[in-house]
Amino acid sequence: MRFSLALLLPAAMAIAAIPALALTGPGTDSRDGGTAEAGRSEVAPADGRLPTGPRAPHKAPKDKRTQLEGLFAALKAAPDDRSAKIIGDRLDQLFNTTDSASVDLLMVRATVALEAKQYDLALKILGQAIEIDPDDIGARSKRATVYYLRDDYGPALADIREVLAREPRHYATLYGLALIMRDMGDDKRALEALRKALAVNPRLDGAKELESQLATAVEGREI
Repeated sequence: MRFSLALLLPAAMAIAAIPALALTGPGTDSRDGGTAEAGRSEVAPADGRLPTGPRAPHKAPKDKRTQLEGLFAALKAAPDDRSAKIIGDRLDQLFNTTDSASVDLLMVRATVALEAKQYDLALKILGQAIEIDPDDIGARSKRATVYYLRDDYGPALADIREVLAREPRHYATLYGLALIMRDMGDDKRALEALRKALAVNPRLDGAKELESQLATAVEGREI
């Protein structure tokens, strides 16, 4: 079964930094008219490690950070799956909130293209959104999803790295990282990423089953 990174996007379309993967990324602050990064794809080395560098994480505005902190705390303590989903949906709304009407419009168009499986068009539109706002987690996460659906893991990992540099607790992206590492045959790093995701969202749909499978492959069965 194929999952997407936007969790990842519903059904048909659906990563705390992981030390072993050295997940860091830039905190560029440009907005409309800013310097474009979207056209540059970083292909991961053959061993699956992500590029590293001395970068400071981007910080959301104070009021948004306060909301995120409260929601992440509530998510970890959610008493049932329904509560966890409601909190997760609110987190998704915050992650996808931008200060640019242009980016918002481009994201709508990209979603339509993605749902129609017009991947080249979706990538072009998302690239335009990231040119306007390089710190837009929603656009980078969605672009990673498109790359994943195209089995283009290098650029997908590059966007995943950027998302996690801005929000290390982005559990859907951590889950997506786990899926890619698994597909690349690196069950150990897949398990590390998945456990990071579960530490943020213990009720992440499908994650417990996948963790069990990966743990058996990496750690063996308990005697």
